[in-house]
Amino acid sequence: MIFDFSFFLFVAVVFTGIVWLVDHWLLAPKRNEVIQSSTMIHQGVEIMAKPKEPVIVEYSKSFFPVLLIVFLLRGFVVEPFRIPSGSMLPSLYIGDFILVNKFAYGVRVPVINKKIIELSEPERGDVVVFRYPRDPNLDYIKRVIGLPGDHIAYYNKVLYVNSKPITRDFVGQYKGPGQTFANEYIEKLPQAEHSILLLPARPNNLQGEYIVPEGMYFVMGDNRDNSNDSRVWGPVPEANLLGKAFMIWMHYSDDDDWHLNRIGNMIK
Repeated sequence: MIFDFSFFLFVAVVFTGIVWLVDHWLLAPKRNEVIQSSTMIHQGVEIMAKPKEPVIVEYSKSFFPVLLIVFLLRGFVVEPFRIPSGSMLPSLYIGDFILVNKFAYGVRVPVINKKIIELSEPERGDVVVFRYPRDPNLDYIKRVIGLPGDHIAYYNKVLYVNSKPITRDFVGQYKGPGQTFANEYIEKLPQAEHSILLLPARPNNLQGEYIVPEGMYFVMGDNRDNSNDSRVWGPVPEANLLGKAFMIWMHYSDDDDWHLNRIGNMIK
């Protein structure tokens, strides 16, 4: 069992729902019987006091619908995440708040993340959020580089997909936040283009070749020399996928910079 926010939200929905139902079917009728038996007559008019609900019942009835809607939206439609590191620079800044499409790769049961309806498969270039294979309690975000069956190689900071080197165009020195002394490139994956960063002064220690097993995906960070990804801990099982990142809805970082120009940017 993964004890994350979704789990505790599920527990809150179940608890408030049970309290509401128990009160509706068992406690409320008994309160009404007591009130009816103690009806007062004042100046010829019957006065029936309104039964007072316990505090826990009152709060449960108020919060259950809200919690249920939030749980369903987060579980089946869209979920917000915050970018905690610079591994996806220059595409995603530290402090970006993003939205993740939860049904892009199929409908899954919340909390246990079991797929119940097949829809589509990840494609090269997709930015995906997934449960970290070495610790499923952690959520990671990376870019899909290799699909099941692909041969991935990375030598001298050059990416190869199925024995073909992936071309890249030099943009210039990166001038954004979160990273210094980096060069920016446009990498041209088959059917997808995106920006990456390379640190010319840093030696490449993450070299090797990989065959992506069936049911798994090879992922890498766009900040190639500053990313803990499949080059280190291997491919991501399909069962770990949480969804496809598609939009930045807010930004706030520790330097008190809101970067308002990033709000509404689509992730590509």
